[in-house]
Amino acid sequence: MTDIRFACQTYSWQMTVDAYRGRLDHMISVSAKAGFAGFEPEVVMLGEDWTASGLRSQLADHGVQLAALCLVEEWSGPHETAAEAAEADKVIETVAGIDGAVINLCQFPGADRAQLRARQDNLLSCVDAVSARAEAADVHCTFHPNSPAGSVFRTDADYAYLLAQLPERIGFTPDLGHLAKGGMDPLEVVRRYRDRVDHVHVKDMHADGSWARTGEGIIDIPAVTRFLAETGFTGWIVLEDESPEAEADPDRAVARNGAYVRDVLEAVIR
Repeated sequence: MTDIRFACQTYSWQMTVDAYRGRLDHMISVSAKAGFAGFEPEVVMLGEDWTASGLRSQLADHGVQLAALCLVEEWSGPHETAAEAAEADKVIETVAGIDGAVINLCQFPGADRAQLRARQDNLLSCVDAVSARAEAADVHCTFHPNSPAGSVFRTDADYAYLLAQLPERIGFTPDLGHLAKGGMDPLEVVRRYRDRVDHVHVKDMHADGSWARTGEGIIDIPAVTRFLAETGFTGWIVLEDESPEAEADPDRAVARNGAYVRDVLEAVIR
């Protein structure tokens, strides 16, 4: 048996953000019906006037846990802006009241990779500051790199620098799709940095680099899941789908991902 738990991320809905932003009850309800035990919203999907109490209440109504709250910021300077710090503090305060939830830190990609090392170091400085305040509130942070062309941590060399410099208090969230998009073998990267891996994102990719429906691409998701189970992983595996089909019908994509968890992933960890 394993303590691995599966959660739903909100990105399938975020691809048509204006149609779903603030519709927390809908997204949590669809996730619950799909069989997910956990839910990971990006802050942008909570709407303009979201509150910690409102989030907790809607999760409780559907019997779903908050796996993580995903905070995405520019973090382009050596220090947080006032607005970035205020948003981070609101997220810290929210997660501090929810047992077992973490903050998943992710950076908006830039337009290019100019001045790469300075931008990498600025990001590291900002997430260090956020994680220090979170630790003081007994909240754990983990960092999620991504793979668009302007991302500052997207290649194997970037990941080596990231994991060498990332403060120990911050975990590592590998995203299997972003790893593959960055030219890496997802299983090999998860193996290499397993001691830092505390949260995992899953999406699939076709050989041509386009996003695939979960289980229909080239990423060996069951192999990564099996390895995590065999090495005692106790965190959340969070499912996403960024395929064109998911953008057209995110509710259906979430239902498909729930079925994939039940039919494929749960079988490999029993």
